[in-house]
Amino acid sequence: MSDTAAVILAAGQGTRMRSETPKVLHRIAGCPLVGYVVAAAVEAGIGRVVVVVGHGAAQVEDALGDAVETVRQTELKGTADAARRAGEALRGDPGVSDVLIAHGDCPLLTGALFRDLIRRRRETGALIALVTSPTDDPRGYGRVIRGPDGQVETIVEEAQASEEQRAVRDVNAGVYCIEAGWLWKHLSAIQPSASGEYYLPDLVGLAVGEGALVQAIEAPPTVTAGVNDRVQLAAAASIIQERLRRELMISGVTLIDPATTYLDRGVTVGRDTVVYPGTVLEGATTVGVGCRIGPHTRIVDSTIGDGAVVEISVVESSRVGDNARIGPFSHLRPGAWIESEVELGNFAEVKNSRIGARTKVHHVSYIGDARVGEDVNVGAGTITTNFDSETGTKNQTVVEDGASLGCDTMLVAPVTVGKKAMTGAGSVVTHDVEPGVVVVGVPARPLRPRRDRQHSGG
Repeated sequence: MSDTAAVILAAGQGTRMRSETPKVLHRIAGCPLVGYVVAAAVEAGIGRVVVVVGHGAAQVEDALGDAVETVRQTELKGTADAARRAGEALRGDPGVSDVLIAHGDCPLLTGALFRDLIRRRRETGALIALVTSPTDDPRGYGRVIRGPDGQVETIVEEAQASEEQRAVRDVNAGVYCIEAGWLWKHLSAIQPSASGEYYLPDLVGLAVGEGALVQAIEAPPTVTAGVNDRVQLAAAASIIQERLRRELMISGVTLIDPATTYLDRGVTVGRDTVVYPGTVLEGATTVGVGCRIGPHTRIVDSTIGDGAVVEISVVESSRVGDNARIGPFSHLRPGAWIESEVELGNFAEVKNSRIGARTKVHHVSYIGDARVGEDVNVGAGTITTNFDSETGTKNQTVVEDGASLGCDTMLVAPVTVGKKAMTGAGSVVTHDVEPGVVVVGVPARPLRPRRDRQHSGG
């Protein structure tokens, strides 16, 4: 459907949101409302997407980036005026035969609905095809009025509707597919309303008045509902979460309690992974196959390797290798790189550090701005003192392969602990430790060569 253009109306202020953020930039599952409508247009194979912005135009444009075209509606004079602004960009394009128009605050719209609507207009030869939605509570919506033969005759806004018309439960969803040439010619024929605004639904009356066919397809509110306030935002979020959870489960992921699993759009989870209650997966997060995630775990913008376990922990902008075990009560802050088979336990915190394979950090430790090698044992209470309060700088700690850090060791960066070296309990290490040496005390001093090269979790 590359010969179709989409016009997405995203200029409104959204006063009922009671927010400084433009309404269409409020997020569900990590994506702004308008982003869902753009994605539906792309899914439908639509060739050009033009978003009409107005209130908070610069913010909306920044959020959309270069993925779509934008035009500005400098005065908010209604939906038909917004379509005119889009027409300034599209009118001269001979490759556009149909124009699909939708609102940017309707995140439940789908590419399948857009395709069905375009197909209906083309197959029937109607000038306009629109989407109607049956509802038990039509308040605030335009009513779709049909003739005795069931054909659409007009759309009446609630303020202008008679009592009989207000009783109609078939409402206008605000989604149209219109023959492009006819649309550009007739937008200027729309008369202003009592408020001085120009409304797109008036096109229906113009088309019917010319004896042209107007077609309608029906979609439920779970697809067409818009967002005007925080209550409706939450309702739409619930539907989107159900969709995301369903997609994961169909793909081979087990959600122990789907209702308490929260996903961002774009999160990927591998087959045979089990997600326990209270888990939140956000941003550009990727979880491998055969993992165990949760309960009560938050993972943001991170990569979790195959077979990993993350329980009762927070992981932010980090990498976790295959078969690593994180938690309970661990915190990976941005820049943490946990390699394969690492064990990170109770109240272990890692920030901007790489921890080598099979290393164990089992209890109450802070590893910051560090490079820890493979097969290292980090005893309980180990702290990297990486911040220099006098200079305001952070310095690096290096712990080489096979080293063992005794309980309550403090590593005063910059410092290096050599390969297979050992620190005694309570050591404060202020100078580099040679490989294979045991150091003890405050400040730590060499005691003797390390005799026992084997170690277990401390």
